[in-house]
Amino acid sequence: MTDLEIAQKATLLPITEIASKLGLDSEEIEMYGKFKAKIPLSKLDQEAIDRSKLILVSAVSPTPAGEGKTTTSIGLAEGLNRIGKRTTVVLREPSLGPVFGMKGGATGGGYSQVLPMEDINLHFTGDFAAIEKAHNLLAALIDHDIQRKKNSLKIDPRTVSWKRVMDMNDRALRKVVVGLGGPTMGVPRESGFDITAASEIMAILCLAENLADLKERIGNIFVGYTFDKQAIYARDLKAHGAMTALLKDAIQPNLVQTLEGNPAIIHGGPFANIAQGTNSVIATKMGMSLSDYVVTEAGFGFDLGAEKFFDIKCRSAGISPRAVVLVATIRALKYHGGKPLKELNETDVDAVKRGLPNLEKHLENIKHFGVPAVVAINQFTFDSEEELQTVV
Repeated sequence: MTDLEIAQKATLLPITEIASKLGLDSEEIEMYGKFKAKIPLSKLDQEAIDRSKLILVSAVSPTPAGEGKTTTSIGLAEGLNRIGKRTTVVLREPSLGPVFGMKGGATGGGYSQVLPMEDINLHFTGDFAAIEKAHNLLAALIDHDIQRKKNSLKIDPRTVSWKRVMDMNDRALRKVVVGLGGPTMGVPRESGFDITAASEIMAILCLAENLADLKERIGNIFVGYTFDKQAIYARDLKAHGAMTALLKDAIQPNLVQTLEGNPAIIHGGPFANIAQGTNSVIATKMGMSLSDYVVTEAGFGFDLGAEKFFDIKCRSAGISPRAVVLVATIRALKYHGGKPLKELNETDVDAVKRGLPNLEKHLENIKHFGVPAVVAINQFTFDSEEELQTVV
């Protein structure tokens, strides 16, 4: 069966049952229908966080075929729960734009999925929409100040770096000119649109510890320069309070479930190539507050997403993983060994051997952080036994 068929045949448990596995009753969560809920920030517990064991899932260098970090993360959480370890998997929210493109969704695959898959991959609980609105509010206030207030802050329109965002891949909007249409419509200037996951608001939300911290971080957003080269920030426009108000619900992590009915927290989704590339600090700490083990992942390979996880998220949040799971596929190793993409399903032991230095380099990088590592082979039916033994 396809991933979608597997997900649609699954019998979901009421979210209240999932919450009860975390020690939460129905009055302690904010329900979004039968199968989704928000967990209030009041459930964060520093003593429990200090006791909980965090496991980071990373991977070798990315290939077009994908390595399966999310699938492995979910499968590991299922396995730990099977052997009696109270475990929550904590993941990023998928961006809507790539769902309709080549990349597709980000809720795992096969029998290692989080549910309800369609909701999570589409609008979910509205977090991305809230981030989009907060981001675009600041954009509107910038142009409003330049136009309506006779530029009270003396912003040089040529230096404004704050674009607008939308959660859709639309190349035609990447570079635009705003303010056309005459004196009542604004001051013309070059601008553009980014995808919502690339918003600085997304990165900030995923590092914030609480609403007050979120407001302060938003206030520190750089907007542009004045004509005499003085920096302008969001707080100068008095935008940070209203922007934070738009994010009052989005800051709360989302509770859903795995295919086997175990807790999954899905929250935030910054890109790893431009930001920290991992779920929110609040989501990770919430999982650690409510579980003995938390499995989480970082985007891209260890040299990018996971190093940012250690250097940015862990330092900011005061947490550290107890172990790293490094995911590799035979296909990926053959690809790094020079095998063409269209021929990756063919057995080629020599290509696997040529690709192993990529895996070894990532293991070397992990050692720099002093954390034990386990290599996980995400196995496919077309992987030959000889190829698998070459890696082992």
